[in-house]
Amino acid sequence: MDTSVTTASRRQGAVLVTALCWVVVVFDGYDLIVYGSVLPVLLTEPGWGLTPGSAGLLGSLAFVGMLVGALLAGRLSDRFGRRFMILWCTAWFSVFTALCGLASGPAWFGAFRLLAGVGLGGLVPSASALGAEFVAARHRSLVATLMMSGVPIGGSLASVIGIGVLPAHGWRPMFAIALLAVALVLPLCAWQLPESPAWLRSRGRTERAARLERRYGLAPEPEPETADGVGALFRSPYPRATAVFALATLATLFAWYGLGTWLPQLMRTAGFDLGPALAFLLILNLGAVAGSMLSAWGGVRFGPVRTAVVACAAAAAGLLALLGQPGTAVSYAALVLAGVGTHGTQCLIIAAVASHYPAALRGSALGVALGVGRIGAVAAPQVGGLLLGAGLGVSANFLVFAVAAGLAGAVLLLCPRPVGPTPVT
Repeated sequence: MDTSVTTASRRQGAVLVTALCWVVVVFDGYDLIVYGSVLPVLLTEPGWGLTPGSAGLLGSLAFVGMLVGALLAGRLSDRFGRRFMILWCTAWFSVFTALCGLASGPAWFGAFRLLAGVGLGGLVPSASALGAEFVAARHRSLVATLMMSGVPIGGSLASVIGIGVLPAHGWRPMFAIALLAVALVLPLCAWQLPESPAWLRSRGRTERAARLERRYGLAPEPEPETADGVGALFRSPYPRATAVFALATLATLFAWYGLGTWLPQLMRTAGFDLGPALAFLLILNLGAVAGSMLSAWGGVRFGPVRTAVVACAAAAAGLLALLGQPGTAVSYAALVLAGVGTHGTQCLIIAAVASHYPAALRGSALGVALGVGRIGAVAAPQVGGLLLGAGLGVSANFLVFAVAAGLAGAVLLLCPRPVGPTPVT
């Protein structure tokens, strides 16, 4: 009986760790996607004089910050621990997102978005790594999928809240909502979130690591194999796979974050009121949530690369369907396909990296793919703004994002087979 109670306690502890990591990722998604929700109102802010081009630049600044945050996250988490990074990043991006609501002009707003992006970029890798460490190896793919779903769920919340808040109160309260993470979630994480046992062992704190391993029923993780980091990714037999995953991630993030930034304004330009325009962003994010789940099933059933090619084709088809300016129901269906295909593909690329590289290279391979992919995330808001500013209309944006999704699928067709037995763990 005592054993069963202990086992139940361990499972509850693992669920709590996973849930806390997921909740902060949801806030990460809200703070990231909220800009697209407020953009139609922000473009009319008196005295700001925003154009589609300058609004696109503002939208890109958060992604520039995310690139910096992602690069810093690994080094800082190695030095201070994953728990520290989660707490620090959550406080950082929440405060600077809230400050966006107090900005007196585009310059201050852009500076706050850039700084918020640093925390947004550092959180997801740290939360995903810590959450995966407290579950059995067979459940780690599920945890990774769950963490990835937190971003579009946060984006869905931004759309739903915007429908109620924006018409009555304007755009500034949308950013103040970010402080809920500091007021409610951060104290709970500080109280209940444990440190990584693997990090504690690496710092010589073996007794504390052992206590956590006993409490959560964890086995000590073996020391990682030594490898020549990034350099090994560009030597035989890996350079082709490395290039494919990096380019496919770039194209996928270009389409996903381009839509996340500009979709409400595109639908406003197409003649919809603010509420219905935000509903389209909600549908896109719900499609992305579904994509997270479908990609997990499809990747196991048919393989991550093959499933990703189909997902890219679905996204491209959905976006091309929008060129004909169909009715609301067809547009909803098309955006579900776009959400499933773009976000689902990103989940599948992460799974494919696990199957194409040995354990010692997976972290570096994923870092290269996501690092190159951030270029697409930075470029997408600017490209969308430039197309609108040039008077090319709504269809030009949908066409460019559809081409990006199609290119991602075409690039993935060139992916080589995995070298040797490196199963996903």
